[in-house]
Amino acid sequence: MKKLQTHIRTWLANYLELPSDVMLDLPRITTIGDFHVYIENHQGLLKFTEQEIRLKFSKGHVRLNGSGFTLKMMLAEEILVEGKVQTIAFVYE
Repeated sequence: MKKLQTHIRTWLANYLELPSDVMLDLPRITTIGDFHVYIENHQGLLKFTEQEIRLKFSKGHVRLNGSGFTLKMMLAEEILVEGKVQTIAFVYE
């Protein structure tokens, strides 16, 4: 049933020309250089340290590694982080 829902959402996103991140519950990550990261469509903060940030999304979590992370803004589904970003990884569960 899950595969059918995902297939239908993908088809709708393509047919109606809707953004796939919204239709498929995927995070949207915007970076400016290696010091500024804006993430939308997350489902909560799992871990926050100066070296690592983990954010939950529907299929797993997003992990940011680096140094000097500071939280500039956090809303229900949006977060703005500054610091030296070394890696951004998707971990699927």
